[in-house]
Amino acid sequence: MNNRAQNRESKTRQKSFFREYGEALFIALILALVIRAFVVQAFSIPSGSMIPTLLVGDYLLVNKFSYGIRNPFTNKVLIPTWKPQRGEVAVFIFPQDPTKDYIKRLIGLPGDRVQVINKQVYINGELYVTPQAQYADKMVIPPTQNPRDNFGPVVVPPNSYFFMGDNRDKSYDSRFWGFVPMSDLRGKAFIIYFSWMGDHHEPFYVALLEGAKGLITKHAWDTSKFQVRWDRLGKIIH
Repeated sequence: MNNRAQNRESKTRQKSFFREYGEALFIALILALVIRAFVVQAFSIPSGSMIPTLLVGDYLLVNKFSYGIRNPFTNKVLIPTWKPQRGEVAVFIFPQDPTKDYIKRLIGLPGDRVQVINKQVYINGELYVTPQAQYADKMVIPPTQNPRDNFGPVVVPPNSYFFMGDNRDKSYDSRFWGFVPMSDLRGKAFIIYFSWMGDHHEPFYVALLEGAKGLITKHAWDTSKFQVRWDRLGKIIH
């Protein structure tokens, strides 16, 4: 085989190599987009409204199949699957700002009569206890000042839901802004895949670099700036 033929064969192999891996990367990208749009989506926790269930710095996965297969552009349900259940932790479009997603615990189902009396939640006249809920403030605010501790009663409209945060005294939820329609649900949160503690006023990569600086200045990772919460990795959300 002459040199010209060898060069031609070499170029053909190179093209085949780049084409093969280019096609593989393209397919992987399409699959990732499909999975994110229809199956599973990642979210992070920016506030403490769901303490102790979810902490600032938790990264979790949401099952988008939970409440129906949806149009990824409009969030409209295309194929119904399972109905939301009381007690589930769900991600939804914030009713007051569609550009934001919120995560709370589902308390009231369509048709439920919801009332809060001195911090205690009542569903259809019966006390409803959420084991994960915490109350950090002993003061009880009267209903004339704030709906936090005394609210309702209200009846949840059809195809709508009433949500509350587990950190009951520090959660901005349905007590303040009302109900979430079925069309605004994103999915059910089911697992924490990563979690870190540190200065959450800084972006993730900045906090990570600050932690790494300790290796140079102190010959040890600076855990005050960035530390992985290993005990939370893989934790199922209840």
